[in-house]
Amino acid sequence: MLRFEQLSFWEKRAITEGIDFLIVGAGLVGISSALSLRERYPDAKIVILERGYLSTGASTKNAGFACFGSATELVDDLDQMSETAVWDTVELRFRGLKKLLERFSAEQLGYIQFGSWDLIHEKQTETFQKTNDALPYLNANIQRITGKSHCFSYDNQLALKRNFAKISGGFHNVLEGEIRTDKLLLACNKILAKNKVIPLYGVTVNGLIHSEHTVEVETNFGSLSSSKVIVTVNGFAQQLLGDDRIKPARAQVLVTSQIDGINLPGTYHYDAGYYYFRSIDNRILLGGGRNLDFSGETTTEFGNTDHIIHSLTTLLNEVIIPGKSFTVDYQWSGIMGVGNEKKPIIEKIHPNVAVGVRMGGMGVAIGSIVGEEVANLF
Repeated sequence: MLRFEQLSFWEKRAITEGIDFLIVGAGLVGISSALSLRERYPDAKIVILERGYLSTGASTKNAGFACFGSATELVDDLDQMSETAVWDTVELRFRGLKKLLERFSAEQLGYIQFGSWDLIHEKQTETFQKTNDALPYLNANIQRITGKSHCFSYDNQLALKRNFAKISGGFHNVLEGEIRTDKLLLACNKILAKNKVIPLYGVTVNGLIHSEHTVEVETNFGSLSSSKVIVTVNGFAQQLLGDDRIKPARAQVLVTSQIDGINLPGTYHYDAGYYYFRSIDNRILLGGGRNLDFSGETTTEFGNTDHIIHSLTTLLNEVIIPGKSFTVDYQWSGIMGVGNEKKPIIEKIHPNVAVGVRMGGMGVAIGSIVGEEVANLF
């Protein structure tokens, strides 16, 4: 490929010169940032740089959960974080989902709101009791945020309805839904073209050099100059920015072969959200297991590991679809951005550079609103 300085007059005029806003990362946050900037600056030249031929991190590698917080996860968060931090983050996620559904139609996303279930293993009596006791408190705060009363409830017949094994029941969240990430990918490509946002794929950003009025963006094809820069690379932000508040977190996912008799409407969380699954096209999509090896999964390296894939297939055999035969037809990994707090980082790190990172594994829910808020910093 040609370096930027080797491009023609026409190419430079159209693409690389006079950039008003340059966004690093073509995931959900980057795309939302670009669209929000377009709403505010109709005539601006907006360019997105993405190092892969598709969005590299987690935006197109997730499970497609449109979720803002399962009951056991929220109870666990309240043990680790302040109440204000927990509910502010839940509100941000809920606002993000609303923004996503304002920007794209339910048909474009394949969005369905069947709710979610937080499974309770038959041995988790303490977890059940603690979460069940907290339901009035959880429901009151969710109603304050969403306007919906009785969001959470407990279903002790869930295992019978879904043919799960070793499950005593599940906490239901009536407001959560699911999307088809394949449809989201196509919808994002269309909306960028419609809004005259220029995506450049295969361009790796190696560093940023600030000056008073511009930012030089150093890439594998040379340098680009932009008036403003927004960094949205999430799990890879530590590599680019050296910010220790952001840690990469690999998530491993698999999809089974088609299975007869699958009837699992909605989405499902297990073990405080460290495992998650849904049915799709008569298959089971299952991800998780990062809690088995936090150190090993704190990485920017893509790949699947035998012990985590084994834990996923064991969960399928022993709990989710006991007695069913299947093979693993797809497996992959995505890189999330996490940290000591679940709240995303949305801030300026220089007068001409802003960041929107650390989605905490909730990019589908939170990405649209993070993109809007980081764009609003300019």
